[in-house]
Amino acid sequence: MGAIAAGIAAAGAAIGAGIGNGVVIGSTIEGTARQPELGGSLRGTMFLGVGLVEAMPIISIVIAFLVMNK
Repeated sequence: MGAIAAGIAAAGAAIGAGIGNGVVIGSTIEGTARQPELGGSLRGTMFLGVGLVEAMPIISIVIAFLVMNK
């Protein structure tokens, strides 16, 4: 049962991260297309956003491994 729960948690985290990264990067590209002079500033903010989005799947994978060990 733990393996199934871990798989569901990992799948949900991967899907959520993919959607989140797509939204963040898409918004950055749109902003850069509208105001190219802000490209550097938007890029830095994008990397911060992607890092925050990726934190959740990493935490989810750790919890999935903990669930599998019990």
